[in-house]
Amino acid sequence: MIKLKIIFISLLICMVSNAQSFNDDKTAFTNFIKRMYTAAPFEGVKIVDDYDHQYLISVLSLEKAKYATNPSAMDRVAQIKAQSQANTFLNGATISSDLIIKTTEKKSKDSTSVLVETIESIKQNAMGFTRGLELLTNFENADGKRMVYVFMRELKNLK
Repeated sequence: MIKLKIIFISLLICMVSNAQSFNDDKTAFTNFIKRMYTAAPFEGVKIVDDYDHQYLISVLSLEKAKYATNPSAMDRVAQIKAQSQANTFLNGATISSDLIIKTTEKKSKDSTSVLVETIESIKQNAMGFTRGLELLTNFENADGKRMVYVFMRELKNLK
C-alpha cells in the first residue's frame, strides 16, 4: 500500500510540475538573427527591435584557416572586433586620410621613364568604452571557410 501511495504521489508531482527552459526569448532571437544573416549576409552593427526590447548586435566573420591551431584566439579576436565595432557605432570615430604621391625619374642613355607611385593611408581613431557585449551565437558561414560571430547588448526595455 505504501508503494502504491509513493507511485501515485510521484505521478501527481510529475503531472503538476512545470519545467523551466533556458531563456526561450534569447533562443528565438538567436534563430531570428541566424535567419536574417542567411537570407542576406552582413557585417557590422545594427539596432534590432523586438516586441519588448531593443538590442544592439555586432556581427563579424573570421577566416577559420587563420586560427586553425588556436580556436580560443579566434574567439578573443572576435570579441575585441565586436567591441571595436560597437564603440565606433556608439561613440563615433575620427577618420583621417593622407595621400602621398611619389614620382621617380629614371634616365638612361636613350630615354627617360617616370614612375608614379601613390600611397593612401586611412586612419580611424575611436575612444570610449562599450560595456556588456555578450556572445549571442557563433556558427559556420555557408561556405564553411568562415566563422560568424554575433554579439549583443540590450539597449532598452520597451515595456
